[in-house]
Amino acid sequence: MKFAVIETGGKQYKVSEGDVVKIEKLSDYKKDGKVTFDKVLLIDDGKTTEVGAPYIKGAKISAVFEEEGKGKKVHIVKFKSKSNYSKKIGHRQPFNKIKVEKI
Repeated sequence: MKFAVIETGGKQYKVSEGDVVKIEKLSDYKKDGKVTFDKVLLIDDGKTTEVGAPYIKGAKISAVFEEEGKGKKVHIVKFKSKSNYSKKIGHRQPFNKIKVEKI
């Protein structure tokens, strides 16, 4: 089974061909648009493993942009005792769904 590790949005993701992955929000992409990732850290095809230092030169992962949305709400509560201070904040992290086509 062939897989790769890519870096995008300051995070690393393990992807295989045909996978649908939620990644950090990309800018300026429309539905069914092509996305290319050139920051490839590792490629493994089952027999050999190629590791970059830090990236593999010439390696590209092509994917199709499928959907954008927001994750579940995370509640943040700030509280200080004996000072009548409390604050409740909610946050929904934006994401993009991509489908990996070719490694």
